[in-house]
Amino acid sequence: MRLSIDAFLDYGFPEPADVLLQIEAAALPDQWLEAQSLVIESDHPIRAVMGEEGIGQRTWATAEHRLVAHYRAVVDIRRATPPLAALPHTPAGLLPPQTIPYLLPSRYCESHRFDHFLRRSFGGLRGGDLAVALSEWVRSNIDYDGVGSDGRSSALDTFAERRGVCRDFAHLLVALARAGEIPARCVAAYAPGVEPPDFHAVVELWLGGAWHLVDPTGMAHADEIARVCVGRDATDIAFMTIFGSAWLQQQRVSVTRLLD
Repeated sequence: MRLSIDAFLDYGFPEPADVLLQIEAAALPDQWLEAQSLVIESDHPIRAVMGEEGIGQRTWATAEHRLVAHYRAVVDIRRATPPLAALPHTPAGLLPPQTIPYLLPSRYCESHRFDHFLRRSFGGLRGGDLAVALSEWVRSNIDYDGVGSDGRSSALDTFAERRGVCRDFAHLLVALARAGEIPARCVAAYAPGVEPPDFHAVVELWLGGAWHLVDPTGMAHADEIARVCVGRDATDIAFMTIFGSAWLQQQRVSVTRLLD
């Protein structure tokens, strides 16, 4: 699967502020960057730094009055997608060290609050079988609706409200998976078919000795998702973190499939 990506950001600033951008698709073994460019209109130097887990990169910029960023890329995705249900469970004590942070509660993923719900609703399921059941539960029980959701909504809020946007779906699945002893992390991504078109948030689950992509909204398939970065929750994967205040002037994201 080859994707064409076009993302444009235009924000205004009442006073100078540092801005951390994460909008570039990551170069990884299962997704190749055929071409890409990031143009940032700024009178100040910009600086690239590595993303979490060494996946992707962040870009520091200083915004004064206005910040405009335009990212374009062509990404070739060649990713095996084995059935999740066939993947075995790994006991917590045998997990690789790098997966441990993704087994613990985090700011927006209060996995410790879902223990009773997991035991009552999914008792007896482990590994891939549990992952499939949790993904289907989130997809079936949460409505895609931005009303009532904001940057402060957590997995517990989404569980109570039964609605949210992609980051809320991702937070809830991550929290449920962690409660079921499956390491889970949030992933910022680009994907075709997302409605409304925007930066997208999905999930990676550690099963059978590897990370596997899952879109709990059901809008994107694992073999057509271009990862940008990964993290414990939305704190780590935000496409833009502003150390100050700003207002949105224009933002658009377009992701289209290319014919080979």
